[in-house]
Order: sequence, then structure tokens, then C-alpha cells
Amino acid sequence: MKNSPLTTILLAVLAISALLSVISCMRYISSTKEIRRLQNQFAAIQYRQNAFQALLTDAAEYGKTHPKIGPLLEPFGFKRNAPGAPATPNK
Repeated sequence: MKNSPLTTILLAVLAISALLSVISCMRYISSTKEIRRLQNQFAAIQYRQNAFQALLTDAAEYGKTHPKIGPLLEPFGFKRNAPGAPATPNK
């Protein structure tokens, strides 16, 4: 009995499809790991940013009663205001 060329073609298509599925799966797993790593980095950066913002807010509050701290806050984006006015970040 002769082998049909259709069987050979279908077998080749199946092998190519299986190979592409494995490659897609590997790319998906790699992308998922990268997203997880970037989310952890983002969370760490956001935590540090919130801590720094809280520190600057506390320093600005302290500056209301101790105006000499004003020049120390200026490099971090806080400008000196008139006494009694709250310090605001420059944007």
C-alpha cells in the first residue's frame, strides 16, 4: 500500500504546529516572569517614593515652626513660602 502525500503533509503541519505551540508557551512563561519581576520593582519604587514624600511632608510641617529648614528642602522641590503658608512641591 502506498503512503498518501496527504498523510505526509498533515503530519508535517502537525509537527510544525506542535513546535510553534512549544515556542509560544516558552515565550509566555518568559513574559510572565518578566512582568512579575517588573511589578516587584515597581512596588519597591512606589514604597520608597511614598516614604520620601512622607519625610518631605513631615519636614515641611516641621518647617512651619522652624523656618531654617527651608533652604534644606529647596533642592528636593519644596519652595519656601511666607510664614504660616504651607510648603508645596514645585511641579
